[in-house]
Amino acid sequence: MYAILDIESTGGKYNEEGIMEIAIHKFDGHRVVDKFISLVNPEREIQPFVAKLTGINNHMLRAAPKFHEVAKRIVEITNGAVIVAHNAQFDYRILRTEFRRLGYDYQRKTLCTVDLSKKLLPDAESHSLGKLVRSLGFPISDRHRANGDAIATLKLFKLLLNKDSEKIIVQEVIREESQGELSPTQLDIVSDLPSETGVYYMYDKDGDIIFLGKTKDIKKRINQHFTNVGQLARKLQKETKRVSYERTGSELIAILKEYQELHKTKPKHNSITKKKLFSHVINFSKNGTPHITLEIVKSKLQKEKKIGFNGVPSAKSFLKKISEEYSICASSLCLDTICEHAKNGCADGCTAIEKTIEYNQKINDAFQKYSVVGKNVALLDRGRELGEQSLILIKNGVLKGFCYVELNHQINNIHILESIITPMSSDENTTFIVESYLRKNNKLKILELTPTL
Repeated sequence: MYAILDIESTGGKYNEEGIMEIAIHKFDGHRVVDKFISLVNPEREIQPFVAKLTGINNHMLRAAPKFHEVAKRIVEITNGAVIVAHNAQFDYRILRTEFRRLGYDYQRKTLCTVDLSKKLLPDAESHSLGKLVRSLGFPISDRHRANGDAIATLKLFKLLLNKDSEKIIVQEVIREESQGELSPTQLDIVSDLPSETGVYYMYDKDGDIIFLGKTKDIKKRINQHFTNVGQLARKLQKETKRVSYERTGSELIAILKEYQELHKTKPKHNSITKKKLFSHVINFSKNGTPHITLEIVKSKLQKEKKIGFNGVPSAKSFLKKISEEYSICASSLCLDTICEHAKNGCADGCTAIEKTIEYNQKINDAFQKYSVVGKNVALLDRGRELGEQSLILIKNGVLKGFCYVELNHQINNIHILESIITPMSSDENTTFIVESYLRKNNKLKILELTPTL
């Protein structure tokens, strides 16, 4: 649990400042579950430059509650949470100073988004909150007010959690909380999980990931792990002390994240293949004829593939699909089908009937539609919540990464997209994953991007 915090202070001498506004968003790693926003009467004068910067003046604070009147609420909303702030050292110091004046020793663990962004966004021109979130294309308002800055910090922290593909943040928090031993019941673990699409991570008592997977229903899948019989199920039931998850909204992102993170984290109970995920490709040739001919061949025999398939039936199913979609004669697509023209004596798979140029264009159009080779596109899919969409960036046919954007985000700006995506490595398997998903799902929106990258 995280408490995203921002404080506006009065300014003044070190440790003599007072809090004049505070905003806290309690964030469970997926959603904001509670929030507290309030002006605070600091019982001291506001420095003129602070009043000018924030727009908060002494008159506005006369009727505001004093710190001792909101202290209990602050303790409650941050209980059991790690405080997250931009320049956390400053906000945490001011907060502890106010509690110390009340005779209370306030202590919480902290995370600083300045430090995290320097590590996970090293190429950013500036790591100040305003410049950083603007460079990432996040719409922000009420800068230098507690709630506006807290919301900006929350958006930044969500991005940093996504970019933390090695799960350093989550694992460190779990290790600190667990103190080497956790014993929540499996029922408690399952009850807190959502029935949503995403990737789940199963941890042992030391905070190490021992198994991860992707699923359309996180709650259902973890419940299966805890109720199944078998050697793997018994190991997971015995060793799992904590389960975390990431909602992805998009099934394709879940599949890609699982593939990528298995190879990065190498959980001890996952089986990780090093082989190609596809066994066959469709070979293009002309064989001395003007029209394109297609042949399904084993992928190991083909250096340059057009589109990969995990078996001959899958390849034939795709050819049947484009035959119907583009009105291409099935006999000309190496399918075991005799078309009406062939029954009447058509030779060479209908190429005598169809114009060669038109036929070849249909073939090329079909494969262009379902291939990402050489393309600059954004694949848009459902997000994790209303008002959000997921985005997968393909640059020159290569998978670059994914991100989540609000509906009014500047998704046509490639420079911004490259700065906010969670990077993903690309290989022939990730290309296969994306292309096979495109063949099976028509819900993805494909946005063509100008190649000025």
